[in-house]
Parts: sequence; structure tokens; C-alpha cells
Amino acid sequence: MAEAVFHPPRRKRRVFESYEAPFPVDVGGKDFRLCQAEIINNNVIVRNPEDIEQLYNKGYFGKGILSRSRPVFSISDPLLVAKWRGVNTDMPIITSQKYQRRVQWAQSVLQEQGLDSCSVTKILESYTKPLGLPFCRGAGAEHTGDSCSRGGPGNAELCRRSAGREGAQSPEGHSQRPDQGGDAALDPGSGSRDQEQGDSREMAEGSCHRDPPVLCGCEGKQSPEQRAWEGMYSRECAPEYVLVEEEEEGSSCPEDGSTHAQENLVKKEVLVCRKNPFRIFEYLQLSLEEAFFLVYALGCLSIYYGEEPLSIVKLWEVFSEVKPDFKTTYMAYHYFRGKGWVPKVGLKYGTDLLLYRKGPPFYHASYSVIAELVDDNFEGPLRRPLSWMSLSGLNRTTANASKELMLCYLIRPSDMTAEEMSTPECMKRIKVQELIVSRWVSSRERSEQDEF
Repeated sequence: MAEAVFHPPRRKRRVFESYEAPFPVDVGGKDFRLCQAEIINNNVIVRNPEDIEQLYNKGYFGKGILSRSRPVFSISDPLLVAKWRGVNTDMPIITSQKYQRRVQWAQSVLQEQGLDSCSVTKILESYTKPLGLPFCRGAGAEHTGDSCSRGGPGNAELCRRSAGREGAQSPEGHSQRPDQGGDAALDPGSGSRDQEQGDSREMAEGSCHRDPPVLCGCEGKQSPEQRAWEGMYSRECAPEYVLVEEEEEGSSCPEDGSTHAQENLVKKEVLVCRKNPFRIFEYLQLSLEEAFFLVYALGCLSIYYGEEPLSIVKLWEVFSEVKPDFKTTYMAYHYFRGKGWVPKVGLKYGTDLLLYRKGPPFYHASYSVIAELVDDNFEGPLRRPLSWMSLSGLNRTTANASKELMLCYLIRPSDMTAEEMSTPECMKRIKVQELIVSRWVSSRERSEQDEF
């Protein structure tokens, strides 16, 4: 067997952020923060913005459900942001058509909840009317007048963050259970099934929140799950303000010196501040391996299912039921995390894990990993029995993406029982051996020998 040749990680050309820390814990323990997550439809979701920032910035755990990787989703139209660059505000800027589409979504939600058309119309008219001085309760500051542009960028950012998410409230003031959502990209406070059955265009628009557009107060009854998030909901009750680009009434006028007034009309556009009737939320979705590592290895995450947080043994059992090969993949994840790599899900390349140095923003993935649990004799039921054809195709796919294929064998003692495997303490007796698969090219081998 030839000795593996380790190639240096391939650094990305454009890096727009700085490296903070490998793990979301401090060495001294002074600023230790216990983050919270919950299990929704077999997915581990983090909703608190401060927890999201902590987990992703330090160690790059999880993925934004509406973003490619970092949770930075915004409803702002990039073209409008560039057009209104001089507007001194950080509130989202959207088109009038997009805003009307959100009003229609909110109208359908209210109608599904049994409200008559007259009540729905009055509610939406009252909620979406133009605002002169929107008050941001979360930041405790007021924003501007006609164009909502005189508030400082710092206050606007506080307003956007505090109003960017809200608690789940029904028109009667009662909260909905967060475990009723149909998809991880939906707001966990959502109880509507129509979003799951909607067309692909709606899902591409961001898998929107199905809460009603009114009643932002927190006086309704709260379920035990929501009481655990009471501190977060106190900031999420405020409405989200958006700037809508609209045509100014009576602004169409002919250009100077134009003889055809009907053909050369100049439309003046203004930004009008309104409340967003249909909210889009971005949460951090953790893989089962990442979530268990944060709970078991670092102790900086508490995962709730219902009223109480789940214990480590219970999580090991639940995750093994959700994902039959969870024990194997987590052992590999734990091993590589301990070696300083940043493992991410390798589903895109047909493997279990992708290994990054420092994190995805800085380097391309170096290895695609397939994990297998075997005994001392390298025997056992393989998760992915590879034929020569499938192995060759997988290796070619990995090589075309400038990565290397690695087989990670987790060797357990032959006398290890199923009872020992029922707890994560079994990892103390597991040994790991890596095998890098490379394609042997005879012509290249001969040319190298001729050089010597």
C-alpha cells in the first residue's frame, strides 16, 4: 500500500471575513454562553439571533435555512438598495409589487383562519397604511419622517434586528405550537399546511412565515416551548418595518422641452415606510452531528423537545432513531473536529462529510469522507458497499472538485456489545484509521521514474 501524500488546503481567493475562534466557548469560561435549540420535524433549529451569531461565527456550526451558508438572508432588493444608496437607513427596501404579494399572502392566511372578507380588509388596511414615525419598541428609538431616512444607521440596525422576527400569535391572541411546522425552512411558529403544498416559486421566495400580520403583543397564552424563548420573544414582538418604493401621486409630468407630453412622462418614485404584513425568518439549522457535538463535547447547547431539554443519552437515542447511521457519522465528525478540521455535510458530493481547514469562508474542502464502522478484522455490515465502478465514479467526481476521497474506518473491539453502543461513552474504545483513495496513472508513474 502506497503512503498517502497530503496536499496543502486550497485557499479561497476572496475572503471577506476574519477568523474568530474554532469553538463557541471561551478558554477562561468568563463569557460562556449556553445556547438553545429545539427539535422540529427531526431538525435541530436555533432561533435566537445571538445564539445564531455565536454558533456560526465561532466554529461555523450549522447553516442558514434561507442562505447558502452564513445566515444573512435579507428581503431587500439589491437593485433598489444600490439605487437608494443615499438613504441613511438599514431597513429593507422592496418594490411595490413584492409588498402587494406579501399583502395577498397575509390576506389568504387570515381567510384560512375563518375571518370574513370585511374584517380581513379592515385589518390589512390598518396594518399596512403608510407610517410617518414608526416606533421601534425593541430598540427604544424612533425613526424618521416622510422617507424614513433620518434615523442613524446604528439605530436602524437595532430596529431591524429587534423587529426582524416575531413570536407566533394567532388572531385570537393564542400562540401556536412550534412543532407544527412542515419544513425546517418554515417558521417553527407556523401551523399552516398550505406553505408545504405551495408551488416552487413560493418556496424560492423564502418559505415565508404563516403568522397573521397583526397583534404583535405578547399577552396571549404561551406554550411551554415558547416560555423557554420568552427573552427572545420580548424583542420579536415589534413589527418589521420596510421601505416600499412607490410612485408619488400626481408626480407624472412631461419632460422639459418635450413636444409629446403623453409619450415622455417622468415618474417620481419615493420610499414609503410600512409594516411588513408577511414575515420571512432565517434560522440556523444544525446537522445532527453538529448539534450533538455542541451538547456532548462542548456543553454549550441545550436542545429542547417540548418542555424539558433532552439529556445526552436521550439525544443519542433520538438521533439514532432519526438517522440509523448517526453513531457512525458522529464518531467520524467528533474525530475530525478534535483534529482541528471543520466537517460539514458532504451530501453534495455523495459522501458523509467534507473537511475544511478553519472554515468554508477561507478554504475549499480538502477531503470528502465516507465513514464505515467495522470490527478488528475490518469486517462488518458496510453502510455503503462500493463496487469498483461506483468507487471509480465517486473518486472521479471528488477529483474533479479538487478534493481527495477519504475512507474513515471506525474500528470497534469485537467484544463491544450493543448495550455499550447505546451511550456515547463507547467512543472511548473506538479506533480510527483513514485511507485516502487516489487514481493510479501508469503513464504518470513511468514518467516520474524516468526522471530519477
